[in-house]
Amino acid sequence: MKTNILYRERQNTGFRWLFKITGLLVIAVLGGIFLMLMWNTFAFFIDYSPLDFISGAQWDPSSFSYGILPLVVSSILVTLGAMIIAVPLGIGTATFLSEYCPPKIKTYLKPAIEMLAAVPSVAIGFLGIVLLGPGIADITNQANGLNALNGAILLAIMALPTIITVSEDAINAVPQTYREASYGIGADKWETVRKIVLPAAAPGIIAAVMLGVGRAIGETMTVLMATGNAAAFPNSFFDSVRTITATIAIEMGEVPYNTTHYFALYAIAAVLFMMTLVVNILGEHYVNKFRKFHAI
Repeated sequence: MKTNILYRERQNTGFRWLFKITGLLVIAVLGGIFLMLMWNTFAFFIDYSPLDFISGAQWDPSSFSYGILPLVVSSILVTLGAMIIAVPLGIGTATFLSEYCPPKIKTYLKPAIEMLAAVPSVAIGFLGIVLLGPGIADITNQANGLNALNGAILLAIMALPTIITVSEDAINAVPQTYREASYGIGADKWETVRKIVLPAAAPGIIAAVMLGVGRAIGETMTVLMATGNAAAFPNSFFDSVRTITATIAIEMGEVPYNTTHYFALYAIAAVLFMMTLVVNILGEHYVNKFRKFHAI
């Protein structure tokens, strides 16, 4: 008996240390990535002014111009367009699946939505080039449809499975007693969903939107193929753009090692890292805010 107890204690201690080591390893990897980005970013700022980097309106390494502003604006523009499309569709679809969808239809619809996440980004980018791009060009009377709108639509498609799945889980997690109490005071189905279920599921829905933003802002191949790759300041969704991720993917493979251009790519990667960090922090802030609100 004592031998079994001692064995279990050793086993628990071993698993405790294993989980602790894996958790610390994840933190160490993240810290290593951050330090690598910062180290190379500082090396870039030795040769180039931080102010010119942040406020510069031209990215042209051949003329020693490393202004990141058009790349940042392009990334934000494409991501914003994707969220304008994906958030209403995603939340609406999640609400339908959770509250209105018949079980037989849900059996086929939910796996189909989840399978959409398995489509390679290259395939979606190819569809943007051969199908969506020409359609946008015909509608807008442009030479081609490789612009921010094309990229936004494709990123919305890629973000939808994440937003739908997480939002549906949040809506399903709302206690059934909330719905029954609403019906008990005379509310109908739509009023219950709109005024009770969705507000109660708001923390999870916000988390879904933040995950969708992270999915869109970090995508590379789709925007590389479908947005035109013009490193210029965009004026509308119909202009060709180049995002931060596309710039890194295009230029990193051919840039000479340990040059100003090489370090500049690390600098814009650091900016992308900070942008995604801010998105996650804001998402966590609003999730906690809604949780405190509903706890009152």
